[in-house]
Amino acid sequence: MTVQEQQHIFKQWLYMYKALIFKIVRAYGSTAMDHDDLFQEISIQVWNSIPTFRHESAVTTWIYRIALNTAIRWVSKEQKYRNTNGTMESIPDILFQQNIQADEQLTWLYKAIHQLDEIDRSVALLLLDGFSYKEMATILGITVSNVGVKINRIKKQLIIQSKKFNKNGI
Repeated sequence: MTVQEQQHIFKQWLYMYKALIFKIVRAYGSTAMDHDDLFQEISIQVWNSIPTFRHESAVTTWIYRIALNTAIRWVSKEQKYRNTNGTMESIPDILFQQNIQADEQLTWLYKAIHQLDEIDRSVALLLLDGFSYKEMATILGITVSNVGVKINRIKKQLIIQSKKFNKNGI
């Protein structure tokens, strides 16, 4: 594969699947700087994976798997770094304009998803994107029945959290 072919595929995939990537970035990153870092990391991994794509699965499945695995590794790496060096939360996001009004319920949903453990976070995102249990199992490397169990637990957990949110407006 030539570099030009790889660039063409990369641009096409990024255009077609950027919403999918942004969902994962938003679910795994805490701040705007985290989102940028994670998006860049996922993009690099997608770029590097293009030559190894064998068309044995849908591109969506391939991208999801890359993005989720990258996000999980990134979170682990970031936690280790922050435990050693602290955070940069005190630095304002001066590079990011906050003019966009966020949907309160959507913001709550991403915060709730962000609080789930890594695998449950992945399951929640895949469910929101309409993947079948079988596709989720393939992407995550778990059994279909395990996917079903996780989805039921996640739904129960989110229902409890949403009742608290609606009652307290938190």
